[in-house]
Amino acid sequence: MTPTAPHAYSPIGLTALAQELLEEARDPASRSGRAARTVVGGRDAHLRQTIVALKAEAKLNDHESPGEATLYVLEGDISLTVGDHGTRLVAGEIMEIPLMRHGLVAHADSVVLLSVSAHTRPATTD
Repeated sequence: MTPTAPHAYSPIGLTALAQELLEEARDPASRSGRAARTVVGGRDAHLRQTIVALKAEAKLNDHESPGEATLYVLEGDISLTVGDHGTRLVAGEIMEIPLMRHGLVAHADSVVLLSVSAHTRPATTD
């Protein structure tokens, strides 16, 4: 893996970063109620890990799967939604994200670690 950020090969304090991002998500100026930062990889990397903070009731609307991915809840209570169905996860739980349209809803202020293997992105049909 090629380092893509100045902190490459240095530890990243996820607890402090999670709190910083939650403060950004809670800021009244944040209309979406969320904040995120990629901590490993980048746009063209094979592996990308992003910390996403959502204040309670914030959501990520349904979107296409970026490839094989997992969602690990660092803090809070969220639901991973696929269509009309949701799977609830709480702090300490991890789940593979299905390779289909999905969304995310925060039931409480929450922080998740999204890990994506972008080279496994499903082929699109035109």
